[in-house]
Amino acid sequence: MSTIYYTADHEWLSVEGDVATVGITNYAQEQLGDLVFVELPEVGKTFSKGEAVVVVESVKAASDVYGPVDGEVTEVNDALSSDPALVNNAAESDGWLWKMKLADVSQLGGLMDKAAYDATIA
Repeated sequence: MSTIYYTADHEWLSVEGDVATVGITNYAQEQLGDLVFVELPEVGKTFSKGEAVVVVESVKAASDVYGPVDGEVTEVNDALSSDPALVNNAAESDGWLWKMKLADVSQLGGLMDKAAYDATIA
């Protein structure tokens, strides 16, 4: 069973054990508009919470997607290379960006649940 967390920067994480799948929220993709390019990280890249990991480019602007917690990229969603609109169509499922091994599970305590996130965007 996975637990879903949200950040103030509009990322979501689906966590099982010490592995998280990360993407941007449906709200974030609506704000960005139609995505035309996703620059994914290299597998093996380590990053700290708050560091830019992915760049998403829409018809309006380019935006960084930040590491929600410290970790290491273990997999990227290669389907986005040929179909960046997958993020627009399924932001919180098939449009995930990367998977990561969590460096410090205790950092999850600083993230929001769905109700808290929904309150921030209301």
